[in-house]
Amino acid sequence: MRGDVPNTPQHCAIEVAMEVLGGRWKLAILKQLLAHGTMRFSTLKRALPRVTQRMLTRQLRELEADGLVVRTVYREVPPKVEYALTEAGRSLEDVATRLDNWGQWYLDTLGSPDRTRSDDEGPAGISRPAPEGA
Repeated sequence: MRGDVPNTPQHCAIEVAMEVLGGRWKLAILKQLLAHGTMRFSTLKRALPRVTQRMLTRQLRELEADGLVVRTVYREVPPKVEYALTEAGRSLEDVATRLDNWGQWYLDTLGSPDRTRSDDEGPAGISRPAPEGA
């Protein structure tokens, strides 16, 4: 793990989870490995077409360093590299499923997240009510 996570007080376990699982593509990678088992790098890349090769490599290395993914290199030509979940990685199946379900609910209920809205706007540009007394 990176950063000050080992020094995080026990009551801040959510910070540990955020440190390990944070990253735009980590949960998507875990979802693919949960669904398909062991996968080659090229197969993962095809399954996640919007991620760059560099970012996929980086996220996989972080997942490996944190003990969620194991990387196996086969000495053959061309080189073959496979990724699989460890027991710790497989333990995230319920979490990943719940987040996937929540993401679908969000899309169905509120629409796609609008990254261009201001802090005064809610989902899909809907204005948030002013705080009472303002």
